[in-house]
Amino acid sequence: MALWDSRFNKSLADVALKFSSSIDVDGKFYNEDIDGSKAHTRMLVKTKIVSHADGRLILKALEEIRKEISSGKLKLDWKREDIHSLIEERLVEKIGERGKRLHTARSRNDQVVLDERLYMRKVISELIKLTCTLQKTLLKKAEAHKETIISGYTHLQRAQPILFAHHLLAYVSMLERDVERLKDCLKRTNKSPLGAVALAGTSLPIDRKFTAKLLKMNGIIENSIDAVSDRDVMIELISTCSIIMMHLSRLSEELVLWSSQEFSFATFDDSFSTGSSLMPQKKNPDIAELIRGKVGRVYGSLIGLLTIMKALPLSYNRDMQEDKIHLLQAVDTTKDCLNLASELLKHTHFKKDRFEKELDGDLSLSTELVDYLVRKNIPFRKAHNIVGNVVAICVDQNKKLNELPLAQYKKISPKFETDIFKLLTVYTSIKTKNSSGSSSPTEIEKQINSWKNSLKSF
Repeated sequence: MALWDSRFNKSLADVALKFSSSIDVDGKFYNEDIDGSKAHTRMLVKTKIVSHADGRLILKALEEIRKEISSGKLKLDWKREDIHSLIEERLVEKIGERGKRLHTARSRNDQVVLDERLYMRKVISELIKLTCTLQKTLLKKAEAHKETIISGYTHLQRAQPILFAHHLLAYVSMLERDVERLKDCLKRTNKSPLGAVALAGTSLPIDRKFTAKLLKMNGIIENSIDAVSDRDVMIELISTCSIIMMHLSRLSEELVLWSSQEFSFATFDDSFSTGSSLMPQKKNPDIAELIRGKVGRVYGSLIGLLTIMKALPLSYNRDMQEDKIHLLQAVDTTKDCLNLASELLKHTHFKKDRFEKELDGDLSLSTELVDYLVRKNIPFRKAHNIVGNVVAICVDQNKKLNELPLAQYKKISPKFETDIFKLLTVYTSIKTKNSSGSSSPTEIEKQINSWKNSLKSF
């Protein structure tokens, strides 16, 4: 007998019950459901709605049910409809009529929201830890490559030489904002909906704040309609997961590029690479590609839940049952990808001397010549045009900047002197950067030490 069918003359048809059953998904929340039920029971006892004797019996039986589910003794049968029904029906089986007191002043509407929020509270903490672990992995690689020089890119065209550590620290910085978003989401997640009941509250003398305190939540969702009818914090969490995945996808794309023969900068360990069933020479960056690909799942979860919620009237609607599959997919995928990205980086070798000699005199040092002229009191835009002419000659003659004779430089501008050739090395270019947060060794050292300090607690 279903929890809700007291007014019905017929039981729900099996085909309809199977279609509407959610226990295969919400069964994953059995621990949260039992934790919420125990807190609710203690509140009912405190407010004298349920006797101490009945409360003790209910609490004991709930723990027994937890063990039965975790051991597999109690099966998640679709005929039980959802995890709430399974637990309550099993409770009545174990202790009889007294088990029917548990659902006093509670609806599955506020119960499911509580389960979801308790689950989100737990996984947000896990996501924060995994994100910080990836930050530390990136930081360790950055420290190992404080002197490794690469080309920085815009539009995937060479732009200016930078230290590889600087490039890696950019991802550390991105992920820090992801951590901040997760922490901010946690504040809104950790509120209790219990006591909202179906939507209107209850006439019974419950204590919503006591229940929230027992569950270590930061207060209650005040409006009972809002408590059961919105999923915005879930959307917020999946949105944050989407941003994390976007960052991981960008990192993965660069790892794929760097590992190509054209770049020849990164080499993956054999334990994190695959081969071809046809071409014996192949060593493929599959893990990076899969992380890049799985972002679609998380984006899909975000759009899926937004679509479910976009036109629902207040308050609860059964459409919301479909929210959990999107939450679980987004969280599980993001956790897996954060973990794999960290492990992949640990097992990736970067060639320290790959770009160093190649970049001396490279056209990517053109900005150094512009700054040189600016220091000689030439307006920036004019200096830019002068150096543009230098670049055009180099391209036409297939020469590097340091291969063009001084005489030719002087024909373009008499402001050029012999000292320009000191600027046309990558080390000089990087060392002379003095703005805060730049790619100079001094600034990189500051950034590394700052991140070490902020991440030491993880």
